[in-house]
Amino acid sequence: MSPVDSPLPLPPAAPPSAPLADATDIVLLVDDVPDNLAPLHDALDESGYTVLVATSGEAALALAAQAPPDIVLLDAVMPGLHGFEVARRLKAHPATAAAPIIFMTGLTETEHVLEAFSAGGVDYVTKPIRPREVLARIAAHLSSARSQRQARQALDAFGHATLVVRQFDGRRIWQTALARELLGRYFGEMPDVVSPPELMAWVGRQAIRNRAGAEAQTLTVSRGAGRLTCSLHPLEDSPAAAEGQWLIVLREESEAAMLASWMQVFSLTAREAEVLYWVIQGKTNRDIGDILGASPATVKKHLERVYTKLGVETRTAAANLALTRVRG
Repeated sequence: MSPVDSPLPLPPAAPPSAPLADATDIVLLVDDVPDNLAPLHDALDESGYTVLVATSGEAALALAAQAPPDIVLLDAVMPGLHGFEVARRLKAHPATAAAPIIFMTGLTETEHVLEAFSAGGVDYVTKPIRPREVLARIAAHLSSARSQRQARQALDAFGHATLVVRQFDGRRIWQTALARELLGRYFGEMPDVVSPPELMAWVGRQAIRNRAGAEAQTLTVSRGAGRLTCSLHPLEDSPAAAEGQWLIVLREESEAAMLASWMQVFSLTAREAEVLYWVIQGKTNRDIGDILGASPATVKKHLERVYTKLGVETRTAAANLALTRVRG
């Protein structure tokens, strides 16, 4: 695996002098000779996009920090900070990492095209620019990005820990908030876009198994009383698969995580979750009362509320439903 450089932060930007329009999609247009792109700017504006124009790589990063774009049209060759480096910095920053980058260039040699994609680009167009073609590509990439964003938001909302990594450089393409938290807890703090070496070594081994038609094996990492299980899934029939991207699902197994899951899913109080936990361990109401410092009658009342919230009538049914939720 190639070493991954630490992400370079976007430079701080002064607050905008006037608030930006509340548009659905923001396009960041970057070229050191913006007059050459006047027809494209006009076409974007007429199509309803909010267009931000930067005439240098440094200005582009400042604008992106100020107003994260939905998509970037980026000149590859500029004096000072060239487009490839701008793309790498945008992809290294959580606020702009998800924005598709389309390179605009007169360079068509294979090495330049490969550099554009390795820097984080999803597409490129050659100069002279044809506005109608660019508009069609923008629409396609924005549609794909919007679907991915909605999927990530749904995963976040339901407390799933998932991430996508790129195998050849270990870059985290995207991740849910819970995945970021678990990776930091079990592998140590690191830049958001860098994947733990232990995790990527496992991805490499499983990729080999996948090509051989063998079933993937999980990775388990223990820290104290907690245990994190990682499972790998190929992104079949998608552009990401061709780029060597993999979906990783993380699952934490610990008493605290189990209780927190029940509290979230079944709307239990902390004490009701504790009662449910000890019911699963086979304890009687008297035993649970002794453990929690409560009377058996109080435990019974808590258990009755647990039954109501889970929609069951017996201890066995409550235990089975709770365990199914943890393992599912």
